[in-house]
Amino acid sequence: MPWIDTVSYADATGKLKTLYDRVKGPDNNVDNIMMMHSLRPHTMEGHMAIYKYVLHHSGNTVPKWFLEVLGVWVSSLNRCNYCVEHHFAGMKRLLNDGPRSDEIRSAIESRDISNAPLDDAQKQAMHYARKLTEAPWDLTEADVETMRNAGFSDGEILEVNQVSAYFSYANRTVLGLGCSTDGDIIGLSPNNSDDPDDWNHS
Repeated sequence: MPWIDTVSYADATGKLKTLYDRVKGPDNNVDNIMMMHSLRPHTMEGHMAIYKYVLHHSGNTVPKWFLEVLGVWVSSLNRCNYCVEHHFAGMKRLLNDGPRSDEIRSAIESRDISNAPLDDAQKQAMHYARKLTEAPWDLTEADVETMRNAGFSDGEILEVNQVSAYFSYANRTVLGLGCSTDGDIIGLSPNNSDDPDDWNHS
């Protein structure tokens, strides 16, 4: 049970019901992380907008599966099992390579990215994301220059930054309010990247 009151899909009315209908998945399932916002629906609207735009938008050029890797990495660093489980399932589906996905997760759990089946640029992004998560005050322009030298455009560096920052926000929403995966369908996401206003989970 969450640590604050939440409103179920069946009991929702007005703006909350409208938002639930936008974010729901199969059988009217609403992810618990979204339900955490039910007493202040406007915060759910803000959360979903930034989530959709930073992770599931056709304007991104970093592969979505790798953005999900970053989400799993940041969530693991923050010890947010809820987001690890949801986004590992999403990453595994997108990558469509079970053994490689499991190797990536093993490297994340051991905190040894050097062993991950990722290219050098992706590993550099992982190092940047870790520093942003654990010691953002230590970041300097040199860290961005290292990303650039690894082959990322400035727009892609922004994508890495925004996805990493978003997950720390999501992790703190979950961890600070007692959100669990009970009743969730693991791994659903708003997959229609061509329509930023389509928030339905599938």
